[in-house]
Order: sequence, then structure tokens, then C-alpha cells
Amino acid sequence: MWTGDIVNILDDLLNGLDIDAPVRSILVGVHWTVVCSRHCGMAATLMDNHVHGHSQVRDVGRLHTKSAGELAEYARSDNPLEASIGIAAINSLLEVDERQAVEINAVDVLIEHSQGKKVALVGHFPFIPRLRPAVGQLWVIEQRPAEGDYPAEAAPDLIPQADVVAITSTALINHTLDGLLRLCRPDALVMMLGPSTPLSPLLFNHGVGILSGSRIVDDAAVLRTVGQGATFQQVNGARLLTLSRDASTNRPGGETTP
Repeated sequence: MWTGDIVNILDDLLNGLDIDAPVRSILVGVHWTVVCSRHCGMAATLMDNHVHGHSQVRDVGRLHTKSAGELAEYARSDNPLEASIGIAAINSLLEVDERQAVEINAVDVLIEHSQGKKVALVGHFPFIPRLRPAVGQLWVIEQRPAEGDYPAEAAPDLIPQADVVAITSTALINHTLDGLLRLCRPDALVMMLGPSTPLSPLLFNHGVGILSGSRIVDDAAVLRTVGQGATFQQVNGARLLTLSRDASTNRPGGETTP
């Protein structure tokens, strides 16, 4: 299992933000939350299991008057909707060195590094039918398991067996990421994937080897499509980028359809 110094990842990310900025716009969509400040950042919109309308966001209607740094602190919240806003705000403040990134779909990266290996995938992704025949063994771990998936409770048994562990970035929003990383073997390749992924090298200090996320390049297009209920495949104005702790795993590639 990962034996590095365990510092709370959210603390590391929040303390690592080197600049604040006013919030230019904020949108909480059915699938994605977008905060525009220094840049424009997105995160999955997560909801709790309360009855519809019972979960409230603090200072709703006045969020645009806060700074992005203030909204970023919402990432600590136990209210997943507030935490979604917080992660989007963090992503809006990050300065990403795109010279160190490759524009490539996460599933292509995962397949490249998982040939014939044991893979634990935390989160049920639509690319699973494409991934399964490329790997030796695949365990899909999901909080709401579909047929063939394993429940979240199986993670302590399965993740330590995996050569490759790919974790949905929503684990940062629901505060399960630290615990999942502690289950990974030191020699396992750990990947964090999904549009919510902070493209921050700070995550490499926590045992993550590859970060596959998104970068918004057209604020208006993203706000328009997200505001109209887009899934990520329908979002316009975002690029898929991958950063690697080992630069040798980055090679020229092109974005493909998720």
C-alpha cells in the first residue's frame, strides 16, 4: 500500500493555490458545475440522498459575490453539491502548464498501461466495454453498482491486488480519495480520471502517477451546453488533457470521442 506521507489532499490543493480571483460566473448544471474566475473550471455535480429540495447550498444567490478562493473552501463541505462547487472553483484557479500535457482520452491512456494487467477501476465509466478486453482482469468498484460491478465495500480487498488503479475524480468531491489511495500498492500505477480532476502536480505527491482531466478553452460554449443539461460527451469548449508524473509516458496523441 502507498506509504508516503499522508497529508489531506484537499488541504494540499487549497494551500497550493497561489492566487485568488473574482468569480466571473457560476453555473450548477444537472451533470456538471462550472466556476469561471482566473480560468474556467468544472466538476461533476454530485447530490446527496436527501429528498428533492432538502439539500441547501450556503449563500445561494450570492455565490458570484465571493472570490474563487472562498468558493474553493466549499470543497471541504460534507454537502456534495457544495463540494462540487468547491472543486470547480479550485480547477478555475489552477494554472496548467499545457506544454507538459498530452491531449488524449483517458481510456486510451488506461488501455496503453493496462495490457494484460489486473485493473481496479473506481467508478462505472461508459468506456468499460472497450477497456475490458484489453486488460488481464478488471474489477469495477462503484458506490451504486451495476450488474457485474463490485460495491464500494469491496475496495479494501480488490485495490491492493491491482497493478493499475484508476480512480474517478468524483472521489475528491465525496472525500473518499485519500482512503482509496492508501489502499494502492506502492508499485501500482495510479491514475485519476474524469473532468473534475485537478491538473495539479501536487497530486503526484500522494501516489498518483497520471492525471487525466479537462481544460476549458471556450467559457461561453461550456456554460451554454452545461446549462442545457449536457453530459460530458455533449459539452462544447473543453479539451481532454493528461499530465504524467513520469514525463516519458506523455507522447503525442489526439483527443478521441469518450
